[in-house]
Amino acid sequence: TKPLVGNLAAWNYFMSLRNPENAKFKAMFADWVKKNNLPGGAKRVTNDPMEATYVGIHMWKQAVEKAKSTDVDKVRTAMVGQKFNAPSGFVLEMDGNHHLHKPVMIGEIRADGQFNVVWRTKTTVRAQPWSPYIPGNAGKPDVVSSIGDFLRRRLAAALA
Repeated sequence: TKPLVGNLAAWNYFMSLRNPENAKFKAMFADWVKKNNLPGGAKRVTNDPMEATYVGIHMWKQAVEKAKSTDVDKVRTAMVGQKFNAPSGFVLEMDGNHHLHKPVMIGEIRADGQFNVVWRTKTTVRAQPWSPYIPGNAGKPDVVSSIGDFLRRRLAAALA
C-alpha cells in the first residue's frame, strides 16, 4: 500500500467505519473466515461490494417475508420501501426505482490499507437511475412499476 498512501477513494462503505452495525458485520465476517479456514485468515478485509451484497440479501429476505412468496414479481413489488441498518452506519432504503439511497464517502488510504473517512454526506443520497448526460434518457421512468409500461410502449412503437 505504500505508493497508495494519501490517495483518495469514493465509496459508500469502508471497513474502518466505527459504528455498532459495522462492528457486527466485521465480527461475522471474521468468524466465517476462521470457520472456513480461508487463506489470509484474520488479515482478510471487508469492502464496499461485500457490504452492498450483505444489504441486498437482507433486503431480499425482508421483501420475501413481506410478499409471503419468492415469486419474482411479488418480491420485486415488496422490495420498494425496504429499509436496513447497514454497516455503513446509515439506514438504507430501497426506492421505487429499485436503487438504494446510500451515503457517499471519501476515504484517504492509510499505510495499513484501511481508509480514514475525510468527507461524507450527512444523509443518504437518492440514486438517479438515468444519466441526464446520455442522449435518449430523457423521459425514461423513475419508478419500477412504470418501467414495464415504458418498455411495452417502446416495443410496440418499434414493431409498428
